[in-house]
Amino acid sequence: MKDVGDKPETRRSARASCVLQAPADCIERLRRGDTDKGDALKTARVAGILAAKRTDELIPLCHPLPIHRADIDYELGEAEVKVIATVDTIGPTGVEMEALTAASLAALTLYDMLKPHCKPAELRITDTHLEDKRGGKSQFGRQLRVAATAQVIVLSDSVAAGRKPDTAGRAVQAALQQAGFAEVAYGVIADEPDALRRELDAALDAGTALVMTVGGTGVSPRDCTVETVIPYLLQPLPGLLEAARAFGQRRTPYAALSRGVAGYARGNSLIVTCPGSRGGASETLAAILPALVHLIEVCRPGKPHPGGYT
Repeated sequence: MKDVGDKPETRRSARASCVLQAPADCIERLRRGDTDKGDALKTARVAGILAAKRTDELIPLCHPLPIHRADIDYELGEAEVKVIATVDTIGPTGVEMEALTAASLAALTLYDMLKPHCKPAELRITDTHLEDKRGGKSQFGRQLRVAATAQVIVLSDSVAAGRKPDTAGRAVQAALQQAGFAEVAYGVIADEPDALRRELDAALDAGTALVMTVGGTGVSPRDCTVETVIPYLLQPLPGLLEAARAFGQRRTPYAALSRGVAGYARGNSLIVTCPGSRGGASETLAAILPALVHLIEVCRPGKPHPGGYT
């Protein structure tokens, strides 16, 4: 199975359908609910809902998901019935397969309940397909459509002294480049407030769209990032790091120890502070990257909603 442990949970939905072709008298039986086996439409609706809830048991590589909504609707014609399945969840992956499975099994149930009333050749299930999906990558973009500048500032005494390599900052730099940020500058400094101020001032003077610090958000005596960054934040955005901590807490109990902050600084540059571990930095980006893309594409001056929403 594909590892989806680093993907954020979002509300996701899918709608799928298929068509059961049948003789006109069978369609009338569906309308009346009087097949030999009972009301076929009601039975098939229950079968489809159960199928959505148990898709991971039927298709080997599907992930188990909490199903928040599953429903089956019908459109009856003269010689066919369209089966429409709608499935919703809040999870790290979509419910396309759940919707397709629900529609298919509902149609198979109708087939089974109608076959005593006609010849096998007169029943045919066709056109099984996904009609719509929402959530995840299709709704919450994780990549800029127009490139923007970014800078990664790593704060680490040991990395700056050459005693160990940096992996967290490089991971953040690579993730930002993959997300469509151009000219992602990178630098390493010791855990010194004055050094960080010089880096921040230079980045803000240059109009850098996104400045991400890596390290110095913990509780050791040398962790100075948060105290140094806070005076720069003209418009704090506490929800960003609240989301990152909540995301990380489900993966490690140490996420609660991060004191990271974020917000807009002068020149409408966005500053985000990440933990110094590779896992913590990567999880922070995984949790908030869609929000960062949205803030830079939509909320910066000159964008569709200058300075915020109207």
